Amino acid sequence: MHRAARAEDWLHDVRERHARSRGYRPIVIPYAGYGTTERVRILCRVLLAKPEDPEGQAREPRRRTDGRDAGIRGWRSFTSVPVNDVTVTIEIGGDTHRVQADRGGVVDTVVEARLAPGWHVARLHTDDSAPVEAPLFIVAPTVRLGIISDVDDTVMVTTLPRPLLAAWNTFVLDEHARVPTPGMAVFLDRLAAAHEGAPVIYLSTGAWNVAPTLTRFLSRNLYPAGALLLTDWGPTHDRWFRSGRDHKRANLRRLAQEFPDIRWILIGDDGQHDEAIYSEFQRDFPESVAAIAIRRLSPSEAVLAGGRSKDAAQARPGAPWVYGPDGSSLADQLAEHDLF
Repeated sequence: MHRAARAEDWLHDVRERHARSRGYRPIVIPYAGYGTTERVRILCRVLLAKPEDPEGQAREPRRRTDGRDAGIRGWRSFTSVPVNDVTVTIEIGGDTHRVQADRGGVVDTVVEARLAPGWHVARLHTDDSAPVEAPLFIVAPTVRLGIISDVDDTVMVTTLPRPLLAAWNTFVLDEHARVPTPGMAVFLDRLAAAHEGAPVIYLSTGAWNVAPTLTRFLSRNLYPAGALLLTDWGPTHDRWFRSGRDHKRANLRRLAQEFPDIRWILIGDDGQHDEAIYSEFQRDFPESVAAIAIRRLSPSEAVLAGGRSKDAAQARPGAPWVYGPDGSSLADQLAEHDLF
C-alpha cells in the first residue's frame, strides 16, 4: 500500500477511536442508485456521528431571525469520520445482502434484485446503526436513451479548476449561495420528460463528502432526480491522489456495459476535460452515444476556470455534437436532431 494511504488509514483510525470515545455512533448515508430489473447498484457511506447529526456533518441548522436556515458551510462535509471496513446490510426485494465498505466507508456494490421499472428503495444499516432508505431507479428493458451530466460548471457554477476558488467554493461558501447554471435545470428536466423512463446520471469528480449538499442543490433548483457518481478524495493503494478523469472514463464504460441497448446524451462544459473524455467514449462505444452537448463558458467564467479546454470543437463522425452558452441553446440544437 502507498505510504500516503497508510498514513490516511492511521489518521482515520485515530479519529474513529476519538469519536467513539465521545459517544459517536455509526450511521449510513444513503445515495441514489440505479439498476436493471435484475440487478441494482447500491451506493452509500458509513460515518460516525452524534445521534442528532443526521449527515455526520452538522446539527440542525440554526435559524435566522427572518426564519431562513443559517448558512451550511462546505467545510462541515469534510469533518465527518468514515468507518473503515464495516459490514453493511442491504435489504431489497425481499432479499438480504451483507457487503463490506471500503477504506473510506464507501459502499459501491451490485446486488441481484428483481424489481419493476421505476423508483424503489433499499434499506441499509450496519449492525450498530438504524436502517435508512436509499432511492433506486430501475430502468425498464425497453428504454433506449439515457442522460449523463457533468456537475461542475455544467449544472452548478463552481469554477473548480482554480485551486483557491475551488477551496472557497467547496469549503467556505454557504450551500444556499451556490449558483445554478443558467437554463440547465429546465433543459435537463425537459429532456428527461421527453424521454419517459430515461435514467439520469450526474457524473462528477467531486467527493462523496458533498453528496448530501449536492442532492439538496439539485432538488432545490428543480433538476431531475438521478443517481450521483462521485469519488473518494485522497490517496489510493498505489498513488497520492485519485484521477478524476479516470473516474469519469471508468463510469462511462461501466454504464455502456451495464446498459448495452441505451444510447446516452452526454452533457458537459468546455472548461475542463469533458470534451476529451466524451470524445474517447464515443470512439470506443459509438453505439452508446446519442449526442454530446457542451456548454460553453462565458469569457469571465473561462478566466475563473483557468481557461477553456484545449480540445478543439471540430467535426466528429457519428453522434452530433452541439455547443451553446446555456440550456436553452443546447435544447434548441438537440431538437434539430429529434432528441426533444
